[in-house]
Amino acid sequence: MIGGRSGLIAATLALALLASGCGNLVSGRAVSIYDDPFTVAGLPVTSGPSGPRPGVSHADLPVTNFDGNDADVLAVDAVDDIQTFWEAVYPTLFRGRFEPVAELISWDADARRGQSPDFCDEETDGVPNAGFCSLDNTIGWDRGILLPAMMDAFGPMSVVMVLAHEYGHAVQTQSGLIGDSDPTIVAEQQADCFGGAFMRSVAQGESKHFTLNTSDGLNSVLAATVAVRDEDPGSPDSVHGSAFERVTAAQIGFTDGAGACTKIDEKEVESRRASLPQQFDNPSDTGELPVTQESLEMFATTFEQVLPTPTPPTFDYTRSDTGCTDAKTTDPVSYCPSTNTIGVDVEKLAERGEQSRSGDDVLPINVSGDYSAYVVFVSRYVLAVQKAAGQTLVDARAALRSACLSGAVTSLLSPENPQEGAQLAVTLSPGDLDEAVSGLLTDGLAASDVDGNTVPSGFSRVDAFRWGVLGGRTACDGRYN
Repeated sequence: MIGGRSGLIAATLALALLASGCGNLVSGRAVSIYDDPFTVAGLPVTSGPSGPRPGVSHADLPVTNFDGNDADVLAVDAVDDIQTFWEAVYPTLFRGRFEPVAELISWDADARRGQSPDFCDEETDGVPNAGFCSLDNTIGWDRGILLPAMMDAFGPMSVVMVLAHEYGHAVQTQSGLIGDSDPTIVAEQQADCFGGAFMRSVAQGESKHFTLNTSDGLNSVLAATVAVRDEDPGSPDSVHGSAFERVTAAQIGFTDGAGACTKIDEKEVESRRASLPQQFDNPSDTGELPVTQESLEMFATTFEQVLPTPTPPTFDYTRSDTGCTDAKTTDPVSYCPSTNTIGVDVEKLAERGEQSRSGDDVLPINVSGDYSAYVVFVSRYVLAVQKAAGQTLVDARAALRSACLSGAVTSLLSPENPQEGAQLAVTLSPGDLDEAVSGLLTDGLAASDVDGNTVPSGFSRVDAFRWGVLGGRTACDGRYN
């Protein structure tokens, strides 16, 4: 988040932009995924096991340089299930019969030079990565650093998602879906989408080797997607997309299936980007605005400009516990309906807004920064907006409506396409949406009701926020009325 001039982004995008389709086939019946916003794309919210199925024999696929450690075994089981998925799905989308990749290759990025096989004509020592090589139709992974780091940070299903993404590239190549003239960002987000489609099949119990619950299990899969986002929007190597974009693509696949992924092209990606900031104007800009009482006061003024309410709340910057009689304290920011007051513990909120430092970690578990704090502040303001509109503040619908309205306010802070004469004290920066998404997947405070209660599905929390970003307040009120 940066200070400076801004204006309003028109929140008139068609709701069709929120997903590439409008429904799924569940139990042979066409249903809208929005009939019940408290399910996960039409599936029940589950909290059971998530990971390898116990008692199931491991897959027996040939792998060059196979070591047999836990990461290798997990990867082979994942590829086996992914290939089974595509054997069934491929003929429904493309001509011809699905053919598995020609070779699987495992390496150890910690190995000494010359002790690991080449992958895609490149040496693999010191390369903690996974990928698909179109030169020889192979898929490879690092069993030494990358996969163990993902397993430690996000659980085994994050590895399954990574390999589902890479196999998505293999499907693109085999089907001719992606050509040399297509931007890399399209190929990457299609692959994210294909990964999401496969993960839905796992959540539906169709995987031989794995299970996936739709609460913390799916949350961790999406959090891993956030971790491998493009961190520097200005870099020419930023070809995968932001966390907001990557999670959106995965959600499209999970919600609408692999067929919806084939519709992702350059125009579709740009439509989802709308007028949201993509890169910094100044290479030295970090986009970080330290959380202080002064910055919060600027936000409070901006709220009244972009989402006015007939009874604006008052702000108490000395504490989050205001002694409210009709709502619980939600530290570090609380809203009290009876007094129409927002209480803020500025010091604790500032800690929440500190930029994440990955240090020696291969992958950051959380992506944090100033907007990790500001989006929570936004979410308490929109409770005051809901109160003025006569909407309930205590239930799951209020929690998701708060996330949605927080997304609507966030989009209104975009510096792109300003309205004539608009002067805002704060504007959106590249990376702010990613910080919001990461918080929604972890504790979900920005997607909670007035008492701090949220829904267990990070997928649903992020989906509600995205609905507001792309559709505005009207979309939020329509979906969560």
